[in-house]
Amino acid sequence: MGNIYYTRHGQTVWNVERKICGASDVELTELGHAQGIELGEKIKAERLPIDEILYSPLQRAAQTALHIAEITGIPARAEERLREQCFGKYEGTPRRGEEFQAAKQHFIDSFEGGETMLRLAQRIYNLLDELRKEDGKKTYLLVAHNGISRVVRSYFEDMTNEEYAGYGIRNCEIIAFDWNQGTKR
Repeated sequence: MGNIYYTRHGQTVWNVERKICGASDVELTELGHAQGIELGEKIKAERLPIDEILYSPLQRAAQTALHIAEITGIPARAEERLREQCFGKYEGTPRRGEEFQAAKQHFIDSFEGGETMLRLAQRIYNLLDELRKEDGKKTYLLVAHNGISRVVRSYFEDMTNEEYAGYGIRNCEIIAFDWNQGTKR
């Protein structure tokens, strides 16, 4: 049976500025491009058994995925459901702002014009259910965002609200998930 690998896009301008990117289409920094290339080289060197790359259509994830695909030769395609959550009024605001940190634990809040965490979880869970059901023997690399990483982890492991709200991964960190056993680091 196949597995899922997950990575977050390379560093962005707003990551450096410690701003919330959300659904805003923020570009990679020079380091972000280098991180994507380095991850592609790591995947190739370790011969990770990835059959296909699915990536968020936002440029930071798309560019990271395409660097990986170019180096590894793994086919890649955009998957709209991997788009980052829209954080509404919080997009472009400080990442560690107290108000935003509290709001992240309100899963039905649309952040005045954004997307609720429940709706986000629904679209990611639906995608994962489809991948598991239709292509259970295929191994995917999902290239997306920090917010999506929370949902993917919660699909494979139980998390408290606080664990969910506080979870995150580094740019171009790669995590493996097994359909039967959960997370592997």
